[in-house]
Amino acid sequence: MGVAITGLGVALPERVVTNDDFAKYLDTSDQWITERTGIHERRFGGTTGELATEAGRNALKDAGVDASEIDLVLLATSTPDAAMPPTAAWVHAQLGVKGGVADINVACAGFVYALSAAQGMILGGLGKVLVIGADTLSRITDQQDRSTAVLFGDGAGAVVVEKTEGDNQLLAADLLADGSLTDILRCNTGGTIKMRGQEVYKAAVLLCTASIKATLQTAGLQASDIDVFVPHQANVRIIDAISTRVGIAPDAAAIALDKTGNTSAASIPLALGVAAEQGRLKDGAIVLLCGFGAGMTIGTQIWRWGK
Repeated sequence: MGVAITGLGVALPERVVTNDDFAKYLDTSDQWITERTGIHERRFGGTTGELATEAGRNALKDAGVDASEIDLVLLATSTPDAAMPPTAAWVHAQLGVKGGVADINVACAGFVYALSAAQGMILGGLGKVLVIGADTLSRITDQQDRSTAVLFGDGAGAVVVEKTEGDNQLLAADLLADGSLTDILRCNTGGTIKMRGQEVYKAAVLLCTASIKATLQTAGLQASDIDVFVPHQANVRIIDAISTRVGIAPDAAAIALDKTGNTSAASIPLALGVAAEQGRLKDGAIVLLCGFGAGMTIGTQIWRWGK
């Protein structure tokens, strides 16, 4: 018995905010932002619950699963709509789910952590889990701070994870953190995101490289076996640096950040959505996920794609 991803759905707000929009009131330009991040535009709007519900509904439709069949909703987010109850409970009601709920806050690595939790729950007896990554980072970003305002956006993505009687489609996973680095990227309650960019870059590249190599070894695979690399969509320079150090082909990465910016826990499922639109998620494809974020938290998984 194992687990497989059987459905995928995404959701983005309608409002598009371009680099030129920031250039109207900040000392920046489209060229400056694009060269340093790879971001051209991002989306603002909606609540975390609204976006999570839309993405979840789309994933259920893609999987051909009714909401009443879902045993658990796991919502990875750093921007819940309330301190309590969990935003997943609101999503639960909107979708008509009968099972349990939980919010998971592991920052930008949250979606991978939630997928690992889903695997554990399924192996423990559940049948189907809806895993959602959703964040509305525009609400906790200082839009007057050039160093952070241009980076973040809002969005959501979701997958349905089911028990399979065949081979386990999750080939290997690695979860880790370096809690000594909590101050390089943080948002205090009621505050806005503060980031020491160069330190985040160095830590992300170092920790992700080590985690991916360890996960490949566990799976008995080489970097050349990776068909699709789906990293957290923070900065194209970080993605390129990780790919180079691990030995992943440059064209293997799925990129969503050019249109979405950094959407934290939503970024990996949004990039999976891009890969799906491009026809890259073929049955049997080896798909590498790697999330990294505040904490510093790292989550890596390797899936053999297919139902």
